[in-house]
Amino acid sequence: MDAVQKVGNGHPGTAMSLAPVAYTLFQKVMRHNPADPDWLGRDRFVLSCGHSSITLYTQLYLGGFGLELDDLKSLRTWGSKTPGHPEHGHTAGVETTTGPLGQGVANAVGMAMAARRERGLLDAEAAPGESPFDHHIYALCSDGDLEEGVSSEASSLAGHQQLGNLTLIYDDNQISIEGDTDIAFSEDVSARYRAYGWHVQDVDWTNGGREYVEDVQALWEAIEKARRVTDRPSFINLHTVIAWPAPNAQGTGKAHGSALGEDEVAATKKILEFDPSLTFEVTEDVLDHTRALVERGRDAQAAWQDRYDAWATRYRQRAALLERMRSRTLPTGWDQALPSFDADAKGVATRKASGEVLSALAPALPELWGGSADLAESNNTTPKGEPSFVPEERSTKDFQGNEYGRVLHFGIREHAMGSVMNGIALHGGTRVYGGTFLVFSDYMRPAVRLAALMQLPVTYVWTHDSIGLGEDGPTHQPVEHLAALRAIPGLDVVRPADANETVAAWKTVLEHTDRPAGLALTRQNVPTFPRGTDGFATTEGVAKGGYVLIDAEGGVPDVVLVGTGSEVQLAVAARERLAEKGVRARVVSMPCREWFDAQDQAYRDSVLPPIVKARVSVEAGVAQGWREVVGPHGRMVSLDHFGASAAFATIFEEFGITAEAVVLAAEDSIRSAQASDA
Repeated sequence: MDAVQKVGNGHPGTAMSLAPVAYTLFQKVMRHNPADPDWLGRDRFVLSCGHSSITLYTQLYLGGFGLELDDLKSLRTWGSKTPGHPEHGHTAGVETTTGPLGQGVANAVGMAMAARRERGLLDAEAAPGESPFDHHIYALCSDGDLEEGVSSEASSLAGHQQLGNLTLIYDDNQISIEGDTDIAFSEDVSARYRAYGWHVQDVDWTNGGREYVEDVQALWEAIEKARRVTDRPSFINLHTVIAWPAPNAQGTGKAHGSALGEDEVAATKKILEFDPSLTFEVTEDVLDHTRALVERGRDAQAAWQDRYDAWATRYRQRAALLERMRSRTLPTGWDQALPSFDADAKGVATRKASGEVLSALAPALPELWGGSADLAESNNTTPKGEPSFVPEERSTKDFQGNEYGRVLHFGIREHAMGSVMNGIALHGGTRVYGGTFLVFSDYMRPAVRLAALMQLPVTYVWTHDSIGLGEDGPTHQPVEHLAALRAIPGLDVVRPADANETVAAWKTVLEHTDRPAGLALTRQNVPTFPRGTDGFATTEGVAKGGYVLIDAEGGVPDVVLVGTGSEVQLAVAARERLAEKGVRARVVSMPCREWFDAQDQAYRDSVLPPIVKARVSVEAGVAQGWREVVGPHGRMVSLDHFGASAAFATIFEEFGITAEAVVLAAEDSIRSAQASDA
C-alpha cells in the first residue's frame, strides 16, 4: 500500500491478497538461493499478473535478493530497480518480463518444457526426483491472464505435454479494471483446466463468501500435493478477495489499479495492528527472519552442488556440453556440418534449404531444437530422423517421440508458440526455433516484441514469405509484414536470396546470442547463384546484412539495384538487360536491414556509394522503409496492396514485380539523379 501510495499510481489490491501466497512460495516452497539468483538448479517463479509487480519486489526485498527498502520506495520511478512491471535482466530474481497478460503463463509452460528437454539431454537415466536437473516452475496468474487467449493456447499444450514440473496458482478474485468480472467472464475455470488435462485443486479463502480466512496451511498442502503429481501440470484455483483487509477498497475495481488513498491505507494499517503514522515499516526482527532465506538457500545449493559434482564426474562429456550450453558457445568446427548448394538456374526454395541446414546441424548442435505450429512439412522444420518432444503414448503414425524428444509440435497455436519459445530461452541452455507462415507472424507479434525486449536468442522460421506462395491468395500472402516486423527494435528480419544465403543466414543467426531473428523464406524455388565465380560474390557478406552480389562492369555503376529474398533474381536479370543498353548496374543483396545498419559507415558506403544517387529497391511487399535506402532519387518496385489467388509467376507478372519493372525504375531513377546534377 505504501509503495503505490508514494508514487501515486500502481496496483495495490492484487499484491495485498497475494502477499501470503508469494511469501509461502519464496520462503517455504521454492528451492532457490538469493545469493545466486541464477543458480542452475533453482526453481523458477513467474508472476504472470505483472501489474502486481510489488508482489514480486516485496519478496525479493524480504528474501535478500538485492532489493532494499529504498528500492520499494522508488516503485515505478525513473532509474529504479522496481519498474511498473517486472523486467528480465533489470532486477535480480526476475525470471521474465511480464505485463501483457497471459504471456507469463505461456513463459512458464516453455520453462517447464525446457527443463524436461535439458534433463533428457543431460541425465535421462536418473530416477524421478534424483537428478540435479529436476526442478519446478511456479506461476501466479490472474483473471486477466486467463481471459487472454495465449494462456488458453499454452495451457492446452501443457496438458497435452503432461508437464508435471509446472504449478499454476490462479488468484480468483473476480475483479478486473472494469470491476466485477461477471460483466465479461463467467466460465468455470477449474473445469476448463480439468478438460485441458491438468490436476486441479480449489482452495477457497472466502469460504463461499461467508468468512475470509487466509488459510495458508490449506494452500501449502495444495502446493505439496501438486508437487507430488508428476504426470500432469497442476492448477490451484485460489479464491481471494482483492485488497483484503482494506475496509472500503476490498473487493472493488478501484483497488485493482489505483492507490487506495491515505485514509484507506491508515484504516487498513489499524486492522493489521500497524502504526498508521509510519510508512514502509519493516522491523529488524522481521527482516532478520525473512533474510534467513539466504542461509537456507546457500545450504540448498551446497547440497545440490554435491549431486551435481557427482554427476559431472560420471558424465564428463555431458558436463562439457552443459557448460557450453550455459555460455551459449558453439562447438569448434560446428559450421563444417553446414551444407552448400551448387549453382542452379532452377534452384531450390529457401524453406527447403533451411530444412537441410537443420538436418545437417542436428548432430553437431544437440542444444538446437524446435518445430512448427502444425506446418512442419511446409516450414521444413523437422530434422531428419529426430524424435518428437511428446509423451510416448501420444506418438502418431507420422511422428514418433518421447518425453525427451527434439521436434516440437506447437499445434495451431502461433501466439503460444512465440511465448513458449520465450520461456524456453529464458530457462537457459537450449536454442529454440519455431515455424509458421510469415503472414501468421501477426498472431505471434506480442511474443516477438517481448523476445526483442528481453534480447532472447529465439529464431522464427517464417515461410511462404510473399505473393510467391501463389494460389492460397491474399489471406495468406504477407504484404505489410516485413515492414511491420522491421519496426520492432532489436529483431533481426532476414530474407535470404537463395539456398547458400539461407545457410549463411542460419550461421549468423546462431552466432548471435543477444537477440531474436526471423527468417523469411520462400515457398517457390529461386535460382541458386554461382558463388565466387562469374562475377558473383561468396556469401561472406551475408553476415553484414547487405553486400555486392555482382558488380557493374566497366567502372562506377550508374545505378544500384537492391533486392531481398526471391526478388534478388529480378535485380540480377535487370542488370543484364541494362548492360545491353549500356547502363552499368550493381546488384546488392540485402538479406537483413538490421545487420547492414549495424555496419560502420565506410562499409555501408562501399556497398551503396553516396556518389551513386540512382538506386532501385525491389521487394514483394510494401515500400515502407526503403526510401532511406534508395534516397530521394531512388525508385521502389514494391507491392502496396493485397495479393491475389493464382500461380505465383502470374501474380508477379500481373502486379509488376518483374525484371522489366526494375529496368524501367532504374532508368527513371537515373534520369532523376541526372536532373538534380544539372
